[in-house]
Amino acid sequence: MKLDDAAARLEALGNPTRLRIYRTLVRAGAEGMAVGKLQDRLDIAASTLSHHLKALVGVGLVTQTREGTTLICHTNYEIMRGLLEYMVEECCAESCAPAGIRLPKVA
Repeated sequence: MKLDDAAARLEALGNPTRLRIYRTLVRAGAEGMAVGKLQDRLDIAASTLSHHLKALVGVGLVTQTREGTTLICHTNYEIMRGLLEYMVEECCAESCAPAGIRLPKVA
């Protein structure tokens, strides 16, 4: 992963609303969550949700698929895992990472 990509993803997650959205989608699992259900669960305006989802989709942390008229949001686990690995390998390479640190695999 490139430094600029990692920085953009971390910046996107640095917003409290986007972090709430992302955390909710991670917890939803592989099936994802419909935008309407996400809006109801987080109790935020549709325009606000749309704005924040656009930022998360733009950096690759979230993907969206359409099922009929329903837009489903999914966590991009591969990108998330890559960001975590980058943080461990690049930022903790000198001394802070315990030997043999392993990140969980997500199916």
